[in-house]
Amino acid sequence: MRSKIAGIGYYVPEKVVTNDDLSKVMDTTDEWIQERTGIQQRRYGKKHQETTTTMAAAAARIACERAGIQPEDIDFIVFATLSPDYYFPGCGVLLQRELGITQREAGALDIRNQCSGFVYALSIADQFVRTGTYKNVLVVGSEMHSMGLDFSTRGRNVTVIFGDGAGAAIVQPSDDPNRGILATKLHSDGTYAEKLAFINPGAHGGYHFNKMGEATDFGFPPEDTYGEIFITPRMIETGQYYPNMEGQFVFKLAVQKFPEVIHEALKEAGLQASDINMLIPHQANLRISQFVQKILGLRDDQVWNNIQRYGNTTAASVPIALCEAWEAGKIKEGDLVCLAAFGSGFTWGSALIRW
Repeated sequence: MRSKIAGIGYYVPEKVVTNDDLSKVMDTTDEWIQERTGIQQRRYGKKHQETTTTMAAAAARIACERAGIQPEDIDFIVFATLSPDYYFPGCGVLLQRELGITQREAGALDIRNQCSGFVYALSIADQFVRTGTYKNVLVVGSEMHSMGLDFSTRGRNVTVIFGDGAGAAIVQPSDDPNRGILATKLHSDGTYAEKLAFINPGAHGGYHFNKMGEATDFGFPPEDTYGEIFITPRMIETGQYYPNMEGQFVFKLAVQKFPEVIHEALKEAGLQASDINMLIPHQANLRISQFVQKILGLRDDQVWNNIQRYGNTTAASVPIALCEAWEAGKIKEGDLVCLAAFGSGFTWGSALIRW
């Protein structure tokens, strides 16, 4: 038995934030942002109205309708995000509640694999369906970045990149051996985790970590103190409660791992890069996508990029792009579709799908 994506959907907020809009609150320009990332604009959710969960629900309802099922038919939820509504509980149960299906008491799994979250989540769903454990698995990637970014010149290198949005898919069994998810490949390497991280606040108890993962104690609280300070004045003063990224390091590693994990999936399926009809890369940086496209020898019409319009929506970027490409008629039945992502951790993965 194989699994297949039976329905997909996505949601992005109405509010469009251009590069010029950001230049009003930080020292940046449209030219500077586009030259480095390819991004022209992004979407931000409505404060106090939209959340990671509400956006996920909007995308999930569309995916359910296209799969020909009702939300109450969902057997299991796999929710990928780095920007959950709460520190805990995770968004999986909140999504269950938002969809009005708590009476089903279906399981919900939250995963924290950042930019590669949807690919990881899809692989998990694939295993559940292949083994006959579940028949309708809802896979979601959703992010509300705009609530946790540093809108000052200090934070511009990170802030200009990210946007809000959600994508969802229903994964079901398929008895067609030539259709469905052919292979998924997942990898990680935590050696340089702090080079792209959101470190504070955290359970490490008031430490600052440099980009090599070395801890610097600010002198509080004492080691034998119970109930250690979760967020300190020093963190606020230095902006340590915002995400940080060493861009050049991330770029170099991404352009190495993207092609590797794509070729790995192709090899398992007995296929080559030339067989790919559509590549859906995680929308981290347009320059990364273009570099990977060149390595694989793909034409422009074989790669879907939408980072220009939405920025980097982390776990949501792959399902949003996948859904857009399908809606645009760029993915047809029988096409070979490749999903690939790389992100914080570092984690990366690929999925090969015969549509």
